[in-house]
Amino acid sequence: MTTTKSIDSYRLTDLEKPTDEMLAQIMREAAEDARKANADATKRFFDEIEKAAATIR
Repeated sequence: MTTTKSIDSYRLTDLEKPTDEMLAQIMREAAEDARKANADATKRFFDEIEKAAATIR
């Protein structure tokens, strides 16, 4: 099993290819970051719409 330390220290620019487990972990973390960023952007978007609607009223 790959440890968190080895995943955290791996860089895609290394000459050594990542193991399937390392690559899966990297992709899971990237997907989690993307979902969080998307949720944050969606919330900001709707907050701005509500603010604009309140201003118009």
